[in-house]
Amino acid sequence: MRVALMGAGSLGTIIGALAAKNGEDITLIDTNKEHIRALNENGATIVGKTEVNIPVTAITPDEMTGIYDIVLYLVKQTHNETALNQLLPHLSQDSVVCTLQNGVPENAVAELIGKERTIGGTVGWGATWEKPGVSRLTSETDKMTYDVGEIDGKRTERVDNVVEILNKTGQAYVTENLMGHRWVKLLVNATLSGMSASLGCTFGEVLDNKKALECVGHIGNEIIKVSRAMGIQLEPIQGHDLSILSFDSREEMEKKLPIYHKVFQPHRELKASMLQDLEKNQKTEVDGLNGVVSQMGRKYNVKTPLNDQVVKIIKDIEAGNLKHQFSNLDLFELPDIS
Repeated sequence: MRVALMGAGSLGTIIGALAAKNGEDITLIDTNKEHIRALNENGATIVGKTEVNIPVTAITPDEMTGIYDIVLYLVKQTHNETALNQLLPHLSQDSVVCTLQNGVPENAVAELIGKERTIGGTVGWGATWEKPGVSRLTSETDKMTYDVGEIDGKRTERVDNVVEILNKTGQAYVTENLMGHRWVKLLVNATLSGMSASLGCTFGEVLDNKKALECVGHIGNEIIKVSRAMGIQLEPIQGHDLSILSFDSREEMEKKLPIYHKVFQPHRELKASMLQDLEKNQKTEVDGLNGVVSQMGRKYNVKTPLNDQVVKIIKDIEAGNLKHQFSNLDLFELPDIS
């Protein structure tokens, strides 16, 4: 069985390296030629919460040959059309692509490669790309979890096969409610990550600021209410039921906000991948994160003012009209709740 990982960025480098370390014959694919050269010449170096160097095989997309049976897909959603069209000639009718991207990407991936080839999964940990060949693990090693499933929730052999691979890099689980995991992970990404990118800071710095944390609370509240309107049952994430974070009054909100500290304490050092993109003057995935909340809010008649503001601020930063700096906090307007 030929296995590849496409999108060997901060997360992909670590996943591919740990899979290789634990016996998986896996090829890492990425467009960054300097990164690919460093991986092949020096191995994949993981720093941060663990320190290890692992020999890997890495190629650029134009070097792909033959058919891949399983592809772990971690390319930014902004590059889907290019990357998936590069991958398509190397997929058979029975090949499986497991999208581990942020947001709710399954339908977008399926549109390009076919629903019959597409499954999905969430990644419950974070990393930061340091330099070619080096990725920093910013979450504790015991938090390196995944939830993998079919779009329709069925239990299949191909999901089991992907889980077996991912178990070589952490702890993977089969889910029959992929959308429940997707939307709770969206809550994670859109709250702390949305604010981290907007303010140019770590998760810990967001948690430690009263107004920034209140913004997080409102972003999460909007996501929960949109998901409920869609009929989605949020799944617990790493033992936490985040559906309890909804509120309808300031008193309720203030009781709920400390839960964010409890949930995100192990990830204080993490900088959002969107912030990493902004630091490299690259387009972010905000449309696939907070933008999805805004889009579904409009569709289901749920107001999403904080998610709307995150989208606007990040797009202004992308356009060069703002810098990713903590003073952007002054731009956020909190809803008046009694």
